[in-house]
Amino acid sequence: MRLRPERANHVWAYDFVEDRTRDGRKIRLLNVVDEFTRECLSIRVGRKLGSADVIDVLADLFIARGTPGYIRSDNGTEFIATAVKGWISGVGAKTAFIEPGSPWGTAMWKASTASCGTSC
Repeated sequence: MRLRPERANHVWAYDFVEDRTRDGRKIRLLNVVDEFTRECLSIRVGRKLGSADVIDVLADLFIARGTPGYIRSDNGTEFIATAVKGWISGVGAKTAFIEPGSPWGTAMWKASTASCGTSC
């Protein structure tokens, strides 16, 4: 059963969105969204973003907004990295991973994090 957000700061979702610049080079956006309010909490932009960037963005958000109950992500390598999972549990949040092929994971959640890049 999917975890449903009950209030602001209960469940945050985060994901990478990729695009290309005019010169054809890849650019990545790390988006963080509050699932209850649908507020875009952060966008980190870079050519290369990895697990250290995930931890950096989340640390800044936790300081500014407090620790959410859960952090939801897909099973991308940046999100299941031992360092990220260890850091999240170390600060008192829980992880909620989307199962590969989940219809919810590939529809609403992806749309929410993708639109974060165009709406903020």
